Amino acid sequence: MTDSELAEVLKGLGCPAGRCLEMARQLDKRAHQLAAQKHQTHERALADLLSLMSQGWAARERNSEGFRP
Repeated sequence: MTDSELAEVLKGLGCPAGRCLEMARQLDKRAHQLAAQKHQTHERALADLLSLMSQGWAARERNSEGFRP
């Protein structure tokens, strides 16, 4: 997956449009680091990071709408 493709995924998950490409590059770099540390594939590490990011943005969205857990 290219940085541009990853940026589009991030945009779809709620990443601010002006930061998508920068965050995609950082996310890809971190996924490579985690893959090496945890002896897993880059794809698995990237999927895990994307899942965490989408959960964080969803929680922020709920809180901005007045949701109180």
